Amino acid sequence: MAKIALLIEYEGTRYHGFQIQLNVPTIQGELERAIFKVTGEAVRLHGAGRTDAGVHARGQVATFETASALPPLTFLRALNFYLPPDISVRDACNVGMGFDVRRDALSREYRYTILNDSVHSPRHRRWAYRVTGKLDAEAMNRACEVLLGQHDFAPFTNSEGGAKNTVRTVLKSEVRREGRLMFFDMVANAFLPQQVRRTAGSLLRIGSGDMEVDEFREMAGSGLIGAAKPVAPAHGLCLMRVNYSNIGFTDYENI
Repeated sequence: MAKIALLIEYEGTRYHGFQIQLNVPTIQGELERAIFKVTGEAVRLHGAGRTDAGVHARGQVATFETASALPPLTFLRALNFYLPPDISVRDACNVGMGFDVRRDALSREYRYTILNDSVHSPRHRRWAYRVTGKLDAEAMNRACEVLLGQHDFAPFTNSEGGAKNTVRTVLKSEVRREGRLMFFDMVANAFLPQQVRRTAGSLLRIGSGDMEVDEFREMAGSGLIGAAKPVAPAHGLCLMRVNYSNIGFTDYENI
């Protein structure tokens, strides 16, 4: 047996998230069907992150075990032949049988994209959330500083996630503007369900003047599950990258 790691990009618009579900399209489901067509094996794919319905990815990582002797680059070409156009395998490599795609991840990087414009953009409509009013990026970044380090992020998740431990370590949290686009980038050792989208929703309130930074600080430290509202729409969120100490993707630095 061998274990293969895949570097995956997808547009999540028409999918009900990464994790396989009955009778609805999912990223995992499409990938497992493609693997079956290549190998004849009904494998179980394991992803580094379970992105929600409508969420995109540039650098999702997933692994599967196979008895096939096909080399990783042959898997890459063959899987892309069978995958739909909104999912692609960008790279593939062998990993050790003991490699755990979730537990071995050092950190994960997410980006929430905002189109700050009074006019809608057909080009950006599927991956950026449009906000028409002017946003104060400086105030949003002052709030971002509150999140850095190790904290209890219970206010930024929901009770449905079932996480017993809601403490996470945020390594990066910042907002930057490029013309009419704004990018909220967040890097952490791991994320709770809805954490980035709830954070983005609160930052948008701050940027629009509906919430003060001190209010945000108090809410963030409250320990109350789900206190951060609203939950920003899924289509603005993208899993950019999952970081490991040593993984053999040749294209990893160009994500």
